[in-house]
Amino acid sequence: MTRREFGRGSLILAAAASMPGLAKAKDTALTIGVAAPFTTLDPHEQSNSPNNATSRHIFDSLINRGGKAENNPQLATNWNNTDDTHWEFVLRKNVKFHDGSDFTAKDVVASLLRARDKPSQSFASYTRNIKQVTAKDPHTVVVETTVPDPMILNSLSRIRIISAKYAKADVSEFDSGKAAVGTGPFKYKSYMPGDRLVVTRNEDYFAGPAHWSLVTLRILPDNGARLANLLSGDADLIENLPAQGIDRVKGSSKFDIIRGQSTRLVFLGMDIERDKTPDITAKDGSPLDKNPLKDERVRRAMLMSINRKAIVDRVMEGNGTVAHQFVAEGYAGHSDDVEPVKYDPEQAKKLLDEAGWKDGFRLTLHGPSGRYVDDSQVLQAVGQFLARIGIETKVNVMPWAVYSEKYNDKLYGVYLASWGINTGEVSNPALALVAKRDSKAGTGRYNAGGVDDPRLNALIKEATRTLDEKKRTPLLEEVSEITFNNLYLLPMHYENVVMGAKKTIKYEPRGDKYTLAYEVKPA
Repeated sequence: MTRREFGRGSLILAAAASMPGLAKAKDTALTIGVAAPFTTLDPHEQSNSPNNATSRHIFDSLINRGGKAENNPQLATNWNNTDDTHWEFVLRKNVKFHDGSDFTAKDVVASLLRARDKPSQSFASYTRNIKQVTAKDPHTVVVETTVPDPMILNSLSRIRIISAKYAKADVSEFDSGKAAVGTGPFKYKSYMPGDRLVVTRNEDYFAGPAHWSLVTLRILPDNGARLANLLSGDADLIENLPAQGIDRVKGSSKFDIIRGQSTRLVFLGMDIERDKTPDITAKDGSPLDKNPLKDERVRRAMLMSINRKAIVDRVMEGNGTVAHQFVAEGYAGHSDDVEPVKYDPEQAKKLLDEAGWKDGFRLTLHGPSGRYVDDSQVLQAVGQFLARIGIETKVNVMPWAVYSEKYNDKLYGVYLASWGINTGEVSNPALALVAKRDSKAGTGRYNAGGVDDPRLNALIKEATRTLDEKKRTPLLEEVSEITFNNLYLLPMHYENVVMGAKKTIKYEPRGDKYTLAYEVKPA
């Protein structure tokens, strides 16, 4: 887009956002059973889908990322790039924080810099190019980037705006509610880590009050417990409707199945960096003198051995689509030159033999429980397929909060992971998952396999600084080709959205799989 087109588009979005607020709603309660636990209410501490979706109930961003990955005005009413590295945002007036204080430019400055400078660096993929943030006046903010950044609007949609008075607050102050003071549609009421968050309606929300006066987000990672909560009536809506519950929900006059498409890629990651990697040994348990995962033939054999179509159809009951690269056809960066890997266990055995691993080896496959659709069952199925080509596999499943910390610290040899590609293009997952891990540059934050390909690094760097889409798209396509023709990640599937709900409510599933109470409506 040209500079003029950016400005004109923002004005159109601003006009679309000036709809009248909803009339004051009645006292109504909503309980949502969430499939994966959120771990903190500090919106800048740890970036993952459960945390980011939860934070949206209490906090707003400059830009609201819509369910189809569109940029809509939120705390910013319009924006424009005055040159390639300067963006000016006009802020919404007469917005109040939950404690009654005024929202101004100083809160935006404090929030963006806090997210950028947090020791956890969890939002580095989004803040890496932010050089400076300044308040031009109480209702205008200028964001300066170090380089031209075509994804800056998407990045800013990920960063929640807190009150400047809490810029130095620690995680415990947010979790206790003291600092959990936003401008969002709901106010903090109580939080029991690992169990639930309860919020109440913000009657003065600038976009109009939500339908629900009281919302409970219950953490229910166990499939059986989540289904039972829906069928008993304790939950009004649940995420990731378990496959074993689909027939029961279909056969009931009280419940509906809500389906939609998502852009979440589930993949197998692996340590291709270290000469000796955790949890991979000879079959007798003795250490290996080299890491088999560093050989592309071994990685290809592993993917060839997995019948991904059978996993999607049988294990996941059709709640997924087999994936071959970051994004499906039609999205920016999808390449027709990525070679799909077909299920072929006999050829997989030959590749292992060629690579010098005819007798196979032993590995531990790590993954979370209740984080992705049927994740435990998917892991077990993968383990069985690998065993058929001589790779003895132990599956180690653990709660998400435990798993994610070790994943970030690169403590696994082979692991199941995912990335919600909410930008609808390749640069976002590539920056996080396969760019060289560099905390100073803000790249590779979730590159737990140690991918470090100079050509790939250079392409990602160029693509993320190129504003011209016609020049940028071929760069992204080559990023996909290098990543998946070398199998730096083993693509498994894109998750579908499958939810269970009472017939008394309706909900339009989002591509990012966020479940937002503000968007839940009565039927």
